Amino acid sequence: MKFDFEYVLSSLPRVSDAAMINLRIAVLAFCLALVGGTLLTLIRSLKITPVNGLIALSLSFIRGTPILIQIFLIYYGLPAATGLRLPPEVAGVTAIALNSSFFISEIMRGSLPEIDGGQIEASTALGLPPRIIWRKVVLPQLFRRITPMLINEGTVVVKGTALLSVITVVEALRVSQQIGAAKFRPFEPILAAALMFLLINLALTAGGWFLERRFARESR
Repeated sequence: MKFDFEYVLSSLPRVSDAAMINLRIAVLAFCLALVGGTLLTLIRSLKITPVNGLIALSLSFIRGTPILIQIFLIYYGLPAATGLRLPPEVAGVTAIALNSSFFISEIMRGSLPEIDGGQIEASTALGLPPRIIWRKVVLPQLFRRITPMLINEGTVVVKGTALLSVITVVEALRVSQQIGAAKFRPFEPILAAALMFLLINLALTAGGWFLERRFARESR
């Protein structure tokens, strides 16, 4: 079957509308993951051995299993284990946010040693409580340092939203499959979906580049 570029173009309006669902899910999941990753980092800094052991075990599971399985566990496993059935989008956001939280925590933990210890010592000497030191001294510098890595994690989150098509979320990939099935031409609509994901991630990368340059100017 000959490739039809016009079919790609005709698929774009529906696919682009559906891509807004991907974007919405990605933004929500990433914001939750940023909060979750920060909390995990703070908890790990307390160095409570049993808690850190549990976090390390959970991290091993998150790293060692595909995110698709984690989505299935939230969507299908949670109702089987607890009776709690989440709507497809909520289950998808939960799974992606949980996955990303652990990776963001690892990013933050890896960059913590780069923070000047003298500033923390000076803040402690001034009698500032730990929560103020973290909020005013550590976290602002930490987020600036890890901006490029957070942008990279953001693109991973965006791409991960395509997997939610398997739990009936009507996003860009699922819509492209529906368009392709209607005329038995799957390639062109999927290419349209790929273009939409590419555009979203290019915009995200450009925004990250702008923030990185701005932070670099402010630190001079």
